[in-house]
Amino acid sequence: MFPPQPVQRASDREALAVATVAPAMKRVAVFGNAGGGKSTLAKRLAALTGLPLYPLDLMQYRPGGDAVPHEDYLQAHAEVMRRDAWIIDGFGCVASAWERFAKADTLVYVDLPLATHHWWVTKRLLKGLFVDPEGWPANSPIWTSTLQSYRVLWLCHRRLTPRYRQFVAEAAATKRVLHLRSPRDISAFLQSVAGAAPPSRHSSSV
Repeated sequence: MFPPQPVQRASDREALAVATVAPAMKRVAVFGNAGGGKSTLAKRLAALTGLPLYPLDLMQYRPGGDAVPHEDYLQAHAEVMRRDAWIIDGFGCVASAWERFAKADTLVYVDLPLATHHWWVTKRLLKGLFVDPEGWPANSPIWTSTLQSYRVLWLCHRRLTPRYRQFVAEAAATKRVLHLRSPRDISAFLQSVAGAAPPSRHSSSV
């Protein structure tokens, strides 16, 4: 376990020895508001570290966008929680999210300005007219999903964002916390991991 440390911006961490970043990661929770690039970040992090990737949207939804039964989702989530190594991006539900945060050794919180989240949801819509968004089941309904994302943006910003910010500030005493507040922070974090030691032997999977 790493000693207590303050929450640092990714740009501040660039000067740290990268060996203190990547080897610490075995169970990584990537979370934040909609449209923050979480799935893209998580996929890149999995490629850099060799840790297995489990996008929550692929646990919760079938190809075409239909939801799986909630109990089936909880069972799939619980199975991943029993594993020694994982990267999971997304929210899922309240109970599974906070269980995941508790078991993670690394928290990657994507907390961009609300306008940026809103714009990236729009860009995802435009791109999604031609290709499935990263981390989404095949043939997901892009229009209805985007409208839902716009609604989630405001609800998350009002209700969850304050809780997330308080949580990561407190969790920094016992976990490695990456509070990424800008696209530059995201890039700096990934660059620091890319410069670390060779990836672990865990095979990347979905």
